[in-house]
Amino acid sequence: MTKRIAYTIFLLIILAACQEAPRADKAKVGDVQKVKVGEGHAYLVDTATSIIGWIGTKPTGKHHGTVKVLSGVIYVKDSIVTAAQFVINMKTMENVDLAADTSMKNKLERELKGPLFFDVAQFPTASFEMTAIEPFKPAVDEDLNLKDATHTIKGNFTIKGVTKNISFPAILTFLPGKVSAMASFNIDRTLWGITYRADKSVQDKLINSLVNISFTVNANR
Repeated sequence: MTKRIAYTIFLLIILAACQEAPRADKAKVGDVQKVKVGEGHAYLVDTATSIIGWIGTKPTGKHHGTVKVLSGVIYVKDSIVTAAQFVINMKTMENVDLAADTSMKNKLERELKGPLFFDVAQFPTASFEMTAIEPFKPAVDEDLNLKDATHTIKGNFTIKGVTKNISFPAILTFLPGKVSAMASFNIDRTLWGITYRADKSVQDKLINSLVNISFTVNANR
């Protein structure tokens, strides 16, 4: 095997590895839809116990962290969610895995919050507004990662001033005076105009276009 062939195989392995986003269901993305009007009782999101997680991958590894929910409300009528809206505080984006290396942690957070990624100075918030919800019904032979999904949720997701409608499986739990929602899915950041280092031609500087988003949202009446 020549050095050139060996290098080519090595490069292909690296690029393939970069495409391995966290194992999760990929959100379906479409055009903006009409937002649902809330009916029933309003459950206010508990921002202290609700959290959004993110994972980004690249050829040399991955980083994960959190971002906080600024506000939100879920409307419930007869144990059925009729509407939901959430506002995300993008300025709270924080890395977790580099906690022991303050310099690298701060550098990564500055980059993520900067104009090449989420530009939080110009776009300090992101938002999600539900447009539809239905009991989850897996397609025939569908390999679902969120095994206990109860519902399919659709909503307009706005990041960096760009709005797309996304659809993903979720687990909804109802308790007296409380409703909780959990989900984990991958989305393609380039669909929201976040294209920095998404071109495979940059090789070792490549950052996967697929980003994993997970959340646990708790709301109380």
